[in-house]
Amino acid sequence: MNAMKISHPDHGVCCMCSWFVLKMHMSDVKQLKIDTERRRARGAQSNAASRYEAQREEIQDGWDIPEERAAFATEVSEERPRSILSWNQSPDIPFDRSINPYRGCEHGCVYCFARPSHAYLGLSPGLDFETKLVARPKAAEVLEKQLRSKRYDVAPIAIGTSTDPYQPIERQYRVMRTVLEVLHRFRHPVAITTKGTLVERDIDILGDMAANGLAHVGVSLTTMDGDLSRAMEPRCPLPKRRLEIIRRLADAGIPVRVMLAPVVPGLSDHEIEALLEAGAEAGATAASWIMLRLPREVAPLFEEWLEAAYPGRASKVLARVREMHEGELYSSEFGRRMRGDGIYAEMIAQRVEKARIRFGLSKEVPELRCDLFQVPFERDGQLALF
Repeated sequence: MNAMKISHPDHGVCCMCSWFVLKMHMSDVKQLKIDTERRRARGAQSNAASRYEAQREEIQDGWDIPEERAAFATEVSEERPRSILSWNQSPDIPFDRSINPYRGCEHGCVYCFARPSHAYLGLSPGLDFETKLVARPKAAEVLEKQLRSKRYDVAPIAIGTSTDPYQPIERQYRVMRTVLEVLHRFRHPVAITTKGTLVERDIDILGDMAANGLAHVGVSLTTMDGDLSRAMEPRCPLPKRRLEIIRRLADAGIPVRVMLAPVVPGLSDHEIEALLEAGAEAGATAASWIMLRLPREVAPLFEEWLEAAYPGRASKVLARVREMHEGELYSSEFGRRMRGDGIYAEMIAQRVEKARIRFGLSKEVPELRCDLFQVPFERDGQLALF
C-alpha cells in the first residue's frame, strides 16, 4: 500500500514517536491506556496488540527527560484490491455480497464489531482502527470489471455492513460516490447502511435508483442521549442530525430503515420505543435491531471503555451481556450472535416488535429489483466481449 497522511486541526500530529517500543500481550490491554488528551474524540481507551501480534509495551529509552506526547492523528493508506466484492454464506445475513470502500472507521464507535478485522492488517483493533485507515480509490474500476464478467450473477450488494462508507474521509476520497455511479449505470440493486451525513450528497443518484426499486438505506440509531452518543461513537453525527438524514432521504423518495444497532443493555435499552417513534416520525418505513456484539478484541476494549465512562453501570451491563451468552461476553453461533438468548433477549425482541407495529414500521424495506440489471456500452461504444 502507498501510505499518505491526512491531518485534521483537532487531531494533532502523528503519534509515532521514536522514543518508545511497542510490546504488549493482548490480555494486558489495560496496561496500555492512552492519556485522554492524546485520544481526544476517539472511542477506544487503548491500542492493545491484536491476536496476530506477539506483544506491545511502551518503554522509555533510559533518559529522564519529560516529553510531550502527540495526539493520535488520522492517517490514510491506499490499496487497490483485485476484487472489491466480499462474499459470505452466513445463514443469518440477508445478503451474499458486500463492498467495503474503507478499512477501519474514523467514527470510532467503541462497540464496533468490525474492529477485529484490523488485526489482519497487523494493526490494533483499538485506536489503530480509528486512526490508521485504508482507502480503496480504484474500487469503482475494479467493481466495473467484475460486473462486466459473463459469470456475474446479479443480486443486491450491501455496503456499510462492516465500516461506514460515509465516514469523514469519504469527503476527500469519494470512493463511495464513484462506486455508486457504477451501480447506477449498471442499474444494479444496492442496500446501504450508514451513520454519515455524506449520504445526503448522493441523494441525486440514490433518488433515481430508488425510483426504480434499486436502492434503500438503513440509518443506525443507538440513543437519543447526545452525551452517551458522543461517548460511545465520538465522531458520528449526533442523534438529532441522524434523524435529519432519515428525513432528507425519505423526502427524496428513498426507502429508509431505522436500525437500532446496537441495543446496549443497561445503557440504551430503555430507549427502544423512543428511537423507533423518532425514526418513524422522521420518515423511516421499516425497522430492525441488533444486540450489542463483542467478538474477539472488542470485548476487552468495550469493558475498558465502560469502566472509564460509566463505572457505576459496568457490572450491570456486562452481567446482561453474559446472561445472553451462557456466561460469556459473546457467542458466534449463527442466529444467536446478533440477538442473544434467554429471557432478557426475548424481552427486547418483544418490545421492538410491539413498538414497530405501534409506529407503523415494517420489518423490511421493499425488495430490491434485479431484473433491470444491464451491462452498459464501453466508452468506445462497443459492448465488452469478456
